[in-house]
Formats: sequence, structure tokens, C-alpha cells
Amino acid sequence: MNPHPTAPSTTPRTPRSRDLARQREAITALGHELRMLLDATVRTAASPKTLEDMAAGVRSLTGQLTGHRRSVSEIPEVDEFPGGLRMYSPATGPGSPIAPPMRVTPTQDGVTGHLRLGIAHEGPPGYGHGGISAMLLDELMGWACAATGTPGMTISLHMRYQGPVPLETPLIARAHVAGTDNRKIFVKGSIAIEASASTTLVEADGVFVAPDAEAARSLFPTLKNAR
Repeated sequence: MNPHPTAPSTTPRTPRSRDLARQREAITALGHELRMLLDATVRTAASPKTLEDMAAGVRSLTGQLTGHRRSVSEIPEVDEFPGGLRMYSPATGPGSPIAPPMRVTPTQDGVTGHLRLGIAHEGPPGYGHGGISAMLLDELMGWACAATGTPGMTISLHMRYQGPVPLETPLIARAHVAGTDNRKIFVKGSIAIEASASTTLVEADGVFVAPDAEAARSLFPTLKNAR
């Protein structure tokens, strides 16, 4: 698992790894610009003509993304799956236009995520959508499973919303494994404002399951081709 992809590597890079690093850097740069565009799009009060011109321009740019297009079951070469970096994750992916993205780091007893929600994540005016909180904790709790060496998949997620999550405010999310039962993994997670981290705004209890080898092959038929 590599929960902090921006940390410097101590391993000498081969030409292949340099190519991969450059690809990730380019994906991250494009993801950042797309998030800026998304933010401007949901804030704008531009005229219909301006919006129509923008739509045509974006359509033209989309046409420039030529080459191989991965299938829905194909694992991107830039990912570390299972249990690591996912470049296009809607929660943590630096290449995703809809991700905050949440930066994940390991802690002594689990993992911590740092993020800010933007206006594109809005539910009630000024606050994050409750479904975004659920998505973020579901992702982070999965990282907590992987941090123990047992990547798992969500089979249940129980949310408790104790206060609204403000937009454009530094947030801290936490997750840790609370126990296991055979292949079941019990995980707890929370979100708070970073400046008042002891006041929990959202809590979650999740149950994850580590698929056996046969189930993993069935669920992820291209896994054998992953890095």
C-alpha cells in the first residue's frame, strides 16, 4: 500500500517507473485543471451564449483524448490495486475531476484523510452533500482495511450525521479497523473540521469482507494483468 503517493521514493527508478511517474504527474495536472473548471462551472452566472461556446470548446477538447480507452473492468496501469493508489477514485484520485481529492496518510492505529470540499460537493447551501461524506468514509475505511494487509469490500455502512460538514474548510477524516471475524473486517470512521478535530460531524460503522481467491478472480478478471 502507498497511502501517500506524493512522498519521495527511496527506490532508484527504472525507465519504466520514470514513465509511470510522468504519466501520474500528467494525470494529476489534468485532474487539477478539470476540478478548477468544474468549480467555475457550478459557480458561474455566464450568459447562455458563453455557456454554449464553452460547451463547444469542451467538446473539442474531449475529442483530443484519443488512443486506448479502458473497459469498465480494466485496471489502470497507473493504479496500485488492490490496496493502494487509485488515480481516478472519486474520493482520493488526483486525476478525478469530482474528487476533493482526499490525501490519505497512515497513522499508528489506522489512516487519516485531509481534504476540503468544494461547491461542486454541495448539498444544503454552504455544506457538503451527505452522500459525499458517506463516499469519503467508505473509501477511507477501505484504506484502513488495506493498511492491515487485508483489502476488503464494503458489505454494510451505517452513517450517523451529527452536524453539517462545511464547504471550503480544512477537514480531517479518520478510519481504523475495530475487529475481525474470519474474512469480515469491522471498521470505524469519522469526519471533523481540522481546527476542531475532537468534534465529530459524521461517524460511520462499516463491515467489509476480504474476498477469497476464487471470488477475487471472478470479481476482477483483469487483476492478473495489474501491476
